[in-house]
Amino acid sequence: MASRSAVRAALRPVENDSPAGFIPGSPRGSSQADGDLLDAYSRAVVGAADRVSPAVARIEVHRRVRSRGGQREAGGSGSGFVFTPDGLILTNSHVAGGASRISVALPDGQAFDADLVGDDPHTDLAVVRVSGSKLPTAKLGASRSVRVGQLAIAIGNPFGFECTVTAGVVSALGRSLRAQSGRLIDDVIQTDAALNPGNSGGPLVSSAGEVIGVNTAIIAGAQGICFATAIDTAAVVVGQLLRHGRVRRGYIGVAGQNTVLPRRFVRHFELAGDSGVRVTSVERGSPSADAGLEEGDVIIGWNGAPVARIDDLHRLLSEDCIGRAAEVSLIRRAQKLAKTLTPNELA
Repeated sequence: MASRSAVRAALRPVENDSPAGFIPGSPRGSSQADGDLLDAYSRAVVGAADRVSPAVARIEVHRRVRSRGGQREAGGSGSGFVFTPDGLILTNSHVAGGASRISVALPDGQAFDADLVGDDPHTDLAVVRVSGSKLPTAKLGASRSVRVGQLAIAIGNPFGFECTVTAGVVSALGRSLRAQSGRLIDDVIQTDAALNPGNSGGPLVSSAGEVIGVNTAIIAGAQGICFATAIDTAAVVVGQLLRHGRVRRGYIGVAGQNTVLPRRFVRHFELAGDSGVRVTSVERGSPSADAGLEEGDVIIGWNGAPVARIDDLHRLLSEDCIGRAAEVSLIRRAQKLAKTLTPNELA
C-alpha cells in the first residue's frame, strides 16, 4: 500500500514540475512561439491601421424625404476613404447617393463640405470630392492577389465611433451580393472582420496597409458574415464615375425572368445549359423591339456566350456592348432563332 507522502506526491499539480510558461501536452517552448505569433499579428494590425486610418473619413449626409407633412430632411452617416491627395473619396452609393448635402471629417480635425462626383447603385459605390490638398491617402491594392485566410482589417466609424479598427480574415472570395437596385455585385470579398452600421464605405485593408475592398454589407443576425466590394471592381467603377459621372451600361428594352427549358429542347438543340431568360415584355421602340424579339421568347445566348440567368445578361450588357451589333440566340416555341440587335446606353 502506498504511503500518504507518495499519494500526495502523485497528486501534485503538473505545472509545479514544469518550466515557467510550459503548457502540458505541447512542445517545449511553444508558448514563446505563440507569443511571437501574437506579437507579429499585433504589429501587422497596428501597422496597417497607422497607415490607413488618417485617410478614413466620417461622412455625414442629409437627404430630402417625403412625409405626410411634405418634405423634410433626414440625416445619416457612414465612412469613406481618401484615395487622392486633392480630395477624392470613395464610399458606398447607399451612403452618399441622392444626398442633398454631404460633409466630411478627417481624423486630424479637418472638415469639409463635399460634392457628389457620381454614384453607381448597381455596385454600391460612390465618389465624393472635397476641396483639399496634400490630404492623407489610402493606397489601393489589388484584390486579385487576395487569398482566403489572409488577415483583413476593417476601419470605419460604426455608430459614430471614429476610426474603429476591427480585424479578422478573408473568409471567402468571388461571392455575389444583390445590390439594392436588384443587380448582382460580382467578385465580393467575404470577411469576419466585424462591421456595424456606420462602417459602410470604409476600407477593408490587407496586412500591408493596402485597400483590398470597400466595406458594404452584413447579414443581419449572423455572426461574422460581412462583405466588401473588391477594390479591382471599384477601380473600374471609379474610372467611369470620374469620366462620365455614372457607369455606362447597355440597354436592350426587355423585362425577363429565369426559366428552365424542357429537356427535349436541350437535347434537340444540343444546348450547353438547361435554362435561359424568358422575355415577359418588350418595350416599344427599344433595340429588342426593332430586332423582332417577342414576349415568350427565351434568350439562351449573346454573341456565342451562354445566357442561363438574368444576371448573365446584366454582366454582358457592359459599356463595351453599347452601339455594337450583337447576335442574340433564342428559343421561340419549338424553333431556335438568331436575332441581331444593337444595345443603346442605359439612361
